[in-house]
Order: sequence, then C-alpha cells, then structure tokens
Amino acid sequence: MDIIEMTRELGKLIQKEEAYKKLHDAEYKADNDSELQELIKEFNLKRLQLNTEAQKANKDNEKIQELNSEMQKVYANIMSNQNMIDYNTAKQEFDQLTTRIMTILQNSAQGEDPETTDYTPSCSGSCSTCGGCG
Repeated sequence: MDIIEMTRELGKLIQKEEAYKKLHDAEYKADNDSELQELIKEFNLKRLQLNTEAQKANKDNEKIQELNSEMQKVYANIMSNQNMIDYNTAKQEFDQLTTRIMTILQNSAQGEDPETTDYTPSCSGSCSTCGGCG
C-alpha cells in the first residue's frame, strides 16, 4: 500500500472516530435549530448594519454603540443556545484530535520518531485560542 492509499485509510478511520460523529451530529442539530438560525441571521444583519454605519463619513457614534450593544446581546443568545454549546464542545474535541494527528505527521516528516512524537497542549494565556487545559 502506498502512502496516499494509507492516508485515505487514515481518513476513513478519522470518520469512524467518536469525536467526528459527535461533531457532525451537533452540526446537524445546530443547522436544523430554527431559533438558532434566526439568531444567527439577526446577528449577521446587526453586524452588517454596524459596518455600514461605521463606514459613513458622518458617523453616528450613538447609533454605532446601540448597534454594537444589540449585536452583543444577540451573540450572547447564540452562544447560550444548547445546540450551539454542544456544537462548540464537539468542535473543540474534534479539533484537538486533528491537531494531534497533524502534529504527529508533521513531526514524523521532520525526522522525529513516529512511535513517540506527540502533541503536547500548552497554555498561551489566551482562553479564546485554547484547545482545553490538561
């Protein structure tokens, strides 16, 4: 079996992983949650309105603050939706798996021992880019 065939086999194994299945199930539920989808549409509309207002020559700072506040409220509602919470959790778990896989492949391609090289999560201090502690 050549390396491309083996990579395709790895792809098939990834799709059998529980993290992959959870992500796609959570994505399906989020996509089919009409309340969540309406919130996302509302958020995108508010963002468009905010960008339009911010680009005007005679900016209305009060209007910009109002739109920004409204956008933040909609965002908070999106992020508190259970299907969005489940999606974000599943996405984080799957991303950790793929990061580990890619790190092992990259390190192996750079000459490290494929049997021992691995991904070691580290804290950057920024929770917004975090893959999870410990």
